[in-house]
Amino acid sequence: MDFFEAQDRARRRTRLLIVYFALAVAGITVAVYLACLITLGVGDASPYAPGRDAGWRLWHPKLFAICAGGTLAVVALGSLYRIATLRAGGRVVAEALGGRLVRPDTRDFHERRLLNVVEEMALASGLPVPPVYVLDAERGINAFAAGFGPHDAVIGVTRGCLELLSRDELQGVIAHEFSHILNGDMRLNLRLIGWVFGILCLAEVGRVLLRTRGRNNPLPLLGLVLLLLGWIGVFFGRLIQAAVSRQREFLADAAAVQFTRNPAGLAGALRKIGGLVYGSRVDNPHALEAAHLFFSSAFTGSRAHWFATHPPLAERIRRLDPSWDGTFPRVSPETVEVVEARAAAPRARVATGAAAAASLAGGAVRGRAVLDQVGRPGPRQVRYAAELRAALPDELLQALQTDTGAQAAVLGLVLSRNPDRRRQERIGLQTRLSAAVEARLSALDPILLELPVGARLAVAQLALPALRTMDGESFRAFRQALRWLITSDRQIDLFEYALERMIERDLEARFGRVRPRPVQYYSLRGLESEAQVLLSALAWLGQRAPDQAARAYAAGWAQLGIDAPPPQLLVWTECGLAAIDRALDRWAEASPALKRRLLAACVEVVAADGWVRVEEAELLRAVADALDCPLPPVLSEPAASGPMQT
Repeated sequence: MDFFEAQDRARRRTRLLIVYFALAVAGITVAVYLACLITLGVGDASPYAPGRDAGWRLWHPKLFAICAGGTLAVVALGSLYRIATLRAGGRVVAEALGGRLVRPDTRDFHERRLLNVVEEMALASGLPVPPVYVLDAERGINAFAAGFGPHDAVIGVTRGCLELLSRDELQGVIAHEFSHILNGDMRLNLRLIGWVFGILCLAEVGRVLLRTRGRNNPLPLLGLVLLLLGWIGVFFGRLIQAAVSRQREFLADAAAVQFTRNPAGLAGALRKIGGLVYGSRVDNPHALEAAHLFFSSAFTGSRAHWFATHPPLAERIRRLDPSWDGTFPRVSPETVEVVEARAAAPRARVATGAAAAASLAGGAVRGRAVLDQVGRPGPRQVRYAAELRAALPDELLQALQTDTGAQAAVLGLVLSRNPDRRRQERIGLQTRLSAAVEARLSALDPILLELPVGARLAVAQLALPALRTMDGESFRAFRQALRWLITSDRQIDLFEYALERMIERDLEARFGRVRPRPVQYYSLRGLESEAQVLLSALAWLGQRAPDQAARAYAAGWAQLGIDAPPPQLLVWTECGLAAIDRALDRWAEASPALKRRLLAACVEVVAADGWVRVEEAELLRAVADALDCPLPPVLSEPAASGPMQT
């Protein structure tokens, strides 16, 4: 199943979840009506009392309307309130669960190892490097991913997961969570939290009514009934959680193995959960509403049996390791030193990949292989990410862990390679940067000047976590300096456009408001002119000769599947970067199937000469990122004989 099919499946699950939720609310509404009918019928003064009017009547339209309206109002308002509190994205969930943000410049061994693994997974998958949270109070082995989309996603791990897993096991768990991000599971998970909370609000209303006083007052009894009904509703909400989550965990396990080609790592983490006295338990009171987010079941005992949001542990392990004998290893905090020693070996092996990173940092690949990689990173991308990161100078890596160093690195990536122009740009930046950023830029300038072309976007990705730690004033100054630097030569190249759009989209989730984009377009009607702009721009950027640009444009338009002659190729002035931005914003609201067709058309245009060069691949990644279709690094095919680009 490819990325686009996974996105469609996630949307179908959302519709199915709405049906389940509506049935649960309808059942609760009927139960509330019957409870009110019985409760209000106790007193002789009640208009619904037995023996009044033609005796006991089961159907009272006015009472049903009041009960249905009140129930729907409570559930809807509660759900909307909870979803509104989650608007800031995954960090709200992480903080509610007791998570502590791991700073990019941490020197703790376990935290540094965790950040390295997350960074490698992000580089390999083409996703922004997400913030990482540690649940310090949780001694079990567990993890989660939360957010509305890739640009506001967070990764959270428990203290047990951080300290008790080897690097390979930790990589398997993180790859599992990245698969949830890539498969579009997170938005559904957050909506599910809000809807279950709405049902829980009935119990809160019951508590309020239970405390009312007065002679012959039926409200306390009604409150008790609502309290019970509220918890019954929560019970069905948990069943919905379980129904939605179980199969997704198998799919995420399979995707993680496809990602890393190391089933032993993920199976080892699951075996340790079975052998640890704490298992995967999470004791935070908010864990119940977030049960479906976790890597493994957050509960033990009978509650885990009734609300099994995850498949049985043994079944998951046997799918990964058919030869497993059914025994779990004994795991305890005393084995931390052993795990730490094991974790040092992979780090040493990664360091040997520095030479290989130079060849993988750039290159050309046949165009038709690009589309298949969207949302589907593989072991080559994982190896590339680890080797590239290991090949970067320590001074640069350390600079990327602080906000001043990250700002300097990103700005340094945009500086002109022409010595005279570079000096002029450095002088212009002096009045726009703080002294600290200017000093870091001076120190990093020689390193960035020697950086391979294919490594530039990766360095920008690694800078994102530290850039998120800026305050609002620093962010505004940085954005203004970046915009000035990009436009100072009155032309924007492909890399500058890709870099600025990536930075803007990611930091918008930190300094702006997360705005989930609903699907507005299920057919190409209404998007033809935007497709014309994008394909025309790509044709001119990849092919300077008018006849070659026209052929590339026509080939790309044919991939859209429109049964009509293509509109005329636009001149360059009609498809500038502002027009590209507007077109991408419209296409971001298209269905996954339409996005696939657009990306196929874009690849066809860019690869009209048979190859996708590094600069063109960077632009394709910017287009894919704008469509929320993460494109991993475009690597040279093993059998390709074309020259490597550096």
